Amino acid sequence: MQRTLIIFKPDCMDQRHVGNVIDRFEQAGFTIIGCKLTRLAPALLREHYAHVADRPFYPRLESFMGSRPVLVMGLEGDDVVQRVRDLLGPTDSKKAAKGTIRGDFGTDTTVNMLHASDSEANGRIELARFFKPDELFPV
Repeated sequence: MQRTLIIFKPDCMDQRHVGNVIDRFEQAGFTIIGCKLTRLAPALLREHYAHVADRPFYPRLESFMGSRPVLVMGLEGDDVVQRVRDLLGPTDSKKAAKGTIRGDFGTDTTVNMLHASDSEANGRIELARFFKPDELFPV
């Protein structure tokens, strides 16, 4: 069983698509292993997005992600990393097919509903970044 981190971004929260997205994850057979509402501080965002923090778009990303509380969630399931990414569609919502989460609800590359871990290894790192060990529950 793999685990992955999901962040319901501010646009997902504002547009009230959280329930729709959770339903898609549950219909796909994934199990929620942790979930909490939190505000992402600039230092945490810089750590999480360190791989793009030097890019010109980063200030917009940090401002957007810190603009309101978000929901962070851990999911578990068979091949969950790739299957979640398939459900989301491409990072650029404009290129995402209808029927994917980003294709149905996203706006662009930043305003794209959700963050999801891009590998099993990053899923472990990201879950540890956002959850204490006793906040994740085994199935």
